[in-house]
Amino acid sequence: MANGKLVISLDFEIYWGVRDAVKLENYKEHLLGVQTVIPRLLEMFNKYKINATFATVGFLFFDSKEELLRSLPLKKPQYRNSFLSPYNDHLKTVGESEKSDPYHFGTKLIQLIFDSGQEIGSHTFSHYYCLEKGQTTYDFKEDLLAAKKIASKKGIELKSFVFPRNQYHQEYLKICKELGFTSYRGNEKSWLFSSKTQGSGTLFRRPFRLLDAYINLSGHNCYSAKEIQKEEPFNIPSSRFLRPYTQKLAAFEKLRLKRIQTSMEYAAKNGLVYHLWWHPHNFGINILRNFSFLEQILSHFQKLNSQYQFESVNMQQLATELNEIKCGRQDY
Repeated sequence: MANGKLVISLDFEIYWGVRDAVKLENYKEHLLGVQTVIPRLLEMFNKYKINATFATVGFLFFDSKEELLRSLPLKKPQYRNSFLSPYNDHLKTVGESEKSDPYHFGTKLIQLIFDSGQEIGSHTFSHYYCLEKGQTTYDFKEDLLAAKKIASKKGIELKSFVFPRNQYHQEYLKICKELGFTSYRGNEKSWLFSSKTQGSGTLFRRPFRLLDAYINLSGHNCYSAKEIQKEEPFNIPSSRFLRPYTQKLAAFEKLRLKRIQTSMEYAAKNGLVYHLWWHPHNFGINILRNFSFLEQILSHFQKLNSQYQFESVNMQQLATELNEIKCGRQDY
């Protein structure tokens, strides 16, 4: 794999991913903004020839609450912190269909993503937390089987995987491999981003993570094919979370952009992988500013593509290429 690669993945979860952090009443604008954000993202990706992976929560695939309830796994996680579970009181608040409840359904957007040629990956069925107390590996496997079943019903084969809250360990990776997932998004190789339970060291690390978005504290976080290829499913680690625009830090936007562009250029020059990710709802407010920032990144990608043959691939495409290298059908 002589050329560097830009990988982009998005965690498509709407309300299922924020239920445990923010009340719906306080986050409605972000979530409703997804209806505008995803079509615009697809247009921009098409314009700049970007291949991306939309890791999607299985709950979003359903056309109705009735269909969702019929498809729940028999074995569900029994989190010690019951507020983390969507199967308790929260499920009662779900509307009857996407028309009446755009926060909990995403079938039209999923179809739009699929029709655009972008990859749809898995973000588990229920936005499952792998390191929280009370759940088991058996619960996790049942969750993934439910996700694969509803995706298959829509004509989609799930091959790429993103763990909610980036929580995972080796036993869960074995299950992913067993169920046919070829890659997952791991964490940056820094203590700032190691996989932990909710609240475990988060407050201590948060200011350093924020600073790292503007100043290079953790390195470029770029990865070689040989490094990624060591084990299957392939770990395609995150390089950078694309933080959304915030007025409080507006004066530092040039630093934030330079941080990303410099690392992308490092990857392009050295034939490495750079993995950028975010949630569509991160762009749900300040939409114009967020898209302007993204366009500067993609314009820089275009420049690097011209100068260094820096390529855009989704997670499945990279996994396929790495497998060909491993099997000796392609050179490094």
